[in-house]
Amino acid sequence: MEENSVEVLTPGPDESAITKRRYTGPKTGIEREFADVLADVVCIEQVPVDGHFFDDLGANSLVMAQFCARVRKRGDLPSVSMKDIYRNPTIRSLATAFEDAAPTPVETPVPLPTEAVAPASTLRYALCGTLQLLIFVGYCCLSGIVVARGYEWVSAGSGLTDIYLRSVVFGGIGFVGLCTFPIVAKWILIGRWKPRDFPVWGLTYLRFWTVKALVHANPMIFFVGNPLYVLYLRALGARIGKGVTILSRTIPVCTDLLTIGAGTVIRKEAFLLCYRAHAGRIQTGPVTLGRDVFIGEKTVLDIDTSMGDGSQLGHASSLHSGQVVPDGQRWHGSPAQRTEVDYVRVVPARCGTLRRAGYGLVTVLQVLLLYVPLTVGGLYMLLAVFPALVNVPGLDAMGITTPQLFTDALVLSAALFLGFGIVGLAVLLTVPRLLNLLIKPDKAYPLYGFHYSVHRAIARMTNIKFFKWLFGDSSYIVHYLRGLGYDLSQVEQTGSNFGTEVQHETPYLSRVGSGTMIADGLSIINADFSSTSFRVSEASIGPRNFLGNNIAYPSRARTGDNCLLATKVMVPLDGEVREGVGLLGSPCFEIPRSVERDSRFDHLRGGDTLRDHLAAKNRYNIRTMGAFLFVRWLHLFGLTLLGLAAVELYGALGQVMIAVSLALALVFTALYYVLVERVITAFRALRPQLCSIYDPNFWLHERLWKVPVEYFNVFNGTPFKNMIWRLLGVRLGSRVFDDGCMLTERTLIAIADDCTLNAGSKIQCHSQEDGTFKSDHTTLGSGCTLGVGAHVHYGVTMGDGAVLAPDSFLMKGEEIPPHASWGGNPASEMQPALSHPAAPVREQHCGAREQRGGSDGNAHGLRP
Repeated sequence: MEENSVEVLTPGPDESAITKRRYTGPKTGIEREFADVLADVVCIEQVPVDGHFFDDLGANSLVMAQFCARVRKRGDLPSVSMKDIYRNPTIRSLATAFEDAAPTPVETPVPLPTEAVAPASTLRYALCGTLQLLIFVGYCCLSGIVVARGYEWVSAGSGLTDIYLRSVVFGGIGFVGLCTFPIVAKWILIGRWKPRDFPVWGLTYLRFWTVKALVHANPMIFFVGNPLYVLYLRALGARIGKGVTILSRTIPVCTDLLTIGAGTVIRKEAFLLCYRAHAGRIQTGPVTLGRDVFIGEKTVLDIDTSMGDGSQLGHASSLHSGQVVPDGQRWHGSPAQRTEVDYVRVVPARCGTLRRAGYGLVTVLQVLLLYVPLTVGGLYMLLAVFPALVNVPGLDAMGITTPQLFTDALVLSAALFLGFGIVGLAVLLTVPRLLNLLIKPDKAYPLYGFHYSVHRAIARMTNIKFFKWLFGDSSYIVHYLRGLGYDLSQVEQTGSNFGTEVQHETPYLSRVGSGTMIADGLSIINADFSSTSFRVSEASIGPRNFLGNNIAYPSRARTGDNCLLATKVMVPLDGEVREGVGLLGSPCFEIPRSVERDSRFDHLRGGDTLRDHLAAKNRYNIRTMGAFLFVRWLHLFGLTLLGLAAVELYGALGQVMIAVSLALALVFTALYYVLVERVITAFRALRPQLCSIYDPNFWLHERLWKVPVEYFNVFNGTPFKNMIWRLLGVRLGSRVFDDGCMLTERTLIAIADDCTLNAGSKIQCHSQEDGTFKSDHTTLGSGCTLGVGAHVHYGVTMGDGAVLAPDSFLMKGEEIPPHASWGGNPASEMQPALSHPAAPVREQHCGAREQRGGSDGNAHGLRP
C-alpha cells in the first residue's frame, strides 16, 4: 500500500447505505453545523441527523476521530470527544446532549500544566550523556575487579568441597554487596528525597539517574512478592507498615516519599514511582497509602496522590495528581471515580510476623547456600572444561586469534542454546503440571508458606518469555499454550490467535473460547490476593471475542460471547454479562462490536480461501521462527566469544579486560539487534497499511515484533537511547527525554525536539481488529509530554507542548491542539479544576507543593 496519509484509512461511508434512509434535515443550528462537518469529513453532500454513525452511515472510530478533531477546531462549537460519539451516536442525539448540558461545577483531578518547555542546551545534554557513560564504565570496572578477584580465589580451591565453600563465601559477599551498594549510594548521593522539581540533563538529574539505575540493577528485584523486598524498600527510606504484600516489579525510585500502611496489597504492574517527568523537568512528590489498601493490576498512582485506610483502586485504573480516595471507598477508572465493586475477593488467613520472617530466612539460605554457589562454582567448572582456558594466566593477546577460541565459543553457545530450548521446554510442559496437583482451585491458602511457594514456582516457570516470543503470532502458539495447560476449547485456527505477550497467574485455570483472537499484552488475573492469603480460580474468556492490547482480564469478569475488548479497557466485574458488544475505556462503556467497513476481509476467514491463506502464513511463520532462532543463537555466540576473549586476554591486560567485555557486550547487543531489524525491513521505512492478517505486509510486522527489545531499558533516561531510536528509523528531534517509552513501528513515528516520554508509555502505530490490520503514522510536536503508562494509538497528532496525562489512552486518529492537556481512557481534553483537593492526607506530607524548588532545581530535596 503506497499511501502515507491517514486518509487512506478513512474512506467515506457507503453512500448506498445513506440513500436507503429517508433524509432527515437538521432542526437546530448546532445540528446543522455538526452535519456539515461530518459531511465534509466523509465527502458526501448531506448527512441525515438521525442516522447512526456506525450502523447506518458505516463510519468507524477513525472517521469519527477526524470529525471530532475538526469540530474542536471550530471556536463556535463545543468540544466533542470519542466518548461523546459513542454515547450519542447520531447528529441529533449529540447536539441534544450538548444543548442540554448544564455547566455544573465538578471536582476534577488537577490537570497537568502545559507551560512551554525551556529547552536544555545541547552542551548540557551532551555533557550529561558523557558523564552517564563514565559512570557506567566505572561500574563495569568495579564489577570486573570483583569478578576477577573472586574467580581467582575460587579457582585456587582444591576439591569439590573446597570450591563449593569458597563459592558460598565469595557469592554471599558479592550478593550482599550488590544489594547494599544501591542503598549506600542513595543515602550518599541523595540523602532523603523531598518534593521538588529540577531540569533533566543537569547535575542534579545525573545524581537522580545514577540512583535510579543502581536501584533497578539491584538483584532484590527477584524478591518481589517476598517479605525481603519490603525490607529492601525500607532500607531505601520508604515508610512501610507490617504485613504489606508487594507484587509489582516496578520499583519506586523516590522511596522516602512513599508511605504504605499495614496490611496493604499492591498487585502486578502497578506504578508508584513517586516521580514523573514533565515538560523537560523531573517532579517528585508523595504517594501515600493507608492501612489495608488494595491496589489492582496495571494501575498508575501519580505524585501527590493518596488513599485512605481500607480503600481500593481497581485494575486498569489510575489516580491523577491531586486525587484522594477517602477511607473505606472503592474507586476505579482512569482517572479513578467511585464504584461499589469489591476487588478483594479472598478471605483472610493466619499469616503473622513469624511466618513472614521464616519465609524470608529460608529464601536467604536458598540463595546463599544453593543458587549463588551453583552459579559461581558452575561458572568455574564450565570454564575449566575448555582447553583454551585451562592455563589462562599464561596466555597473551595473540590467543584471541586462535581457532580454538572460536571453536570453544561455538560449542559452548550451541550447547547452552540447545540445552535451554530442549530441556527448558520439556521442564515447562511437565514440572508445573506436577506442582499444580498441590494447588486446589477456589481454596484460600496463607501467604508465605508451602502452597504460596508452589504457586510462585508455577507462575514463574510458565511465564518464561522465550517460548511465547518464539511461538507467538503464529498457529503454533495455541499448541504451546495447550501444552502449558490452557483450555482453548475447539480452536478455530487463524494463525494469529495470540500475540507474543500473554501472561497468567496459573495456566491451568485459563480458559479461552473458540474463535477468540487476542492481541499482545494480555494479563489473565486468575489469582486473588489479600494481605494474608491467596486463592486461584478460573478466568474464562468467551467464544468469538477479540481482545486488544494491554488488557488485564480478571476471573469472574462480566463478559460473554462475541465481545470486542478495546485496548486498555477495564474489564467489568459487575452488572449483566455483556454479549455481542464492544467495550472501551476505563471504566468501560459499550460501543459497536464491529462496523461494516471493518468486515471487508471476512470472506478470507472460512472455507478453501482460509485454508490456502493460512497455509501460506504458516510457511512464512516457520521461516520467521527458524530465522530468529538463528538470530538469537548468533547473538549468544557473539556474547560468548566476547566473554572467552576477555578470559584469554586476562593475563595480558588484567582485570580491565573483564570491564571492557561487559561494556562491549551491551554495545554489541544494541547494534546487533538494530542491524537485524533494519535488514528485515531492507533498510526502508514501513508504510501505512489497511490489509488482512493474511497479507504479507502484516506478516512482515509480525516478524518485526519478534526483534528483542529488552536491552532498551538499560538506556532509559540517557541520550544513547535517542541514538538507538534514530538508528532504528525513528524521526527523532533533539534532546528528547525517554524514561522508558516503547515505540512499536519505529519508522512510522515522528517525535520533535524536547519531548518528554515517561516510564511505561507506549506509541503503537497499529491495531488489529479480528482479521483486519491497520497502521499509520503518529506525530508528536515539540515539547510534548506523555505521562506514565500513557498509550498512544496510530494516526495521532499531538501539537507542540501538548500533554497526555498518566495511564491515558489516546485513540486512533485523534488530534490534540498545541499546548492542550488531555487525559483519561479514552483521552479527552481535561478542563481546569474548580477546586483542587489537597494531595496529602498524612501529616508528614503536608505542604508538598509548597516545598517544591524553583526553576534552578536547588531548593529542598536533593542536595545541590
